[in-house]
Amino acid sequence: MASVKGIMSEFRAFAVKGNVVDLAVGIIIGAAFSKIVNSLVTDIVMPVVNVILGGSADFSNKFIVLSKPADYVGPQTYADLSEAGAVLFAWGNFLTILLNFILLAFVIFWMVKAVTKARTRFEQQTKEEAPAAPAQDVVLLTEIRDLLKKDKVD
Repeated sequence: MASVKGIMSEFRAFAVKGNVVDLAVGIIIGAAFSKIVNSLVTDIVMPVVNVILGGSADFSNKFIVLSKPADYVGPQTYADLSEAGAVLFAWGNFLTILLNFILLAFVIFWMVKAVTKARTRFEQQTKEEAPAAPAQDVVLLTEIRDLLKKDKVD
């Protein structure tokens, strides 16, 4: 029983450390941010890319049938053939996912660049607003002056 209490206290100390809490917050914010970026790519960037490419940027239904059940006579779509147990070389789905990744990485690159620029600008403003600390010799001279004043009063 004592070892369980020891493990629980160790776990509690580990769980409330700043790094673990920061990691949890980062994961939660990252999941929400992922949805925002995914929506940006899917709903804004990809339609523009489709217009530029003439509506041909969705390759998700492009595939080569390597083998299919002999008795299958249904639709020849990726979803139907996959469900029927056909072996498919789904090059189009891979290409679509790769294109989404490249666009997502590009969007994240620009977002991080913008945040870094804003952070740098904020840090520069903060440095400019903060008064400079007095030099060490000024501090020592001030202390000496205060001691001399104290001696004169006594």
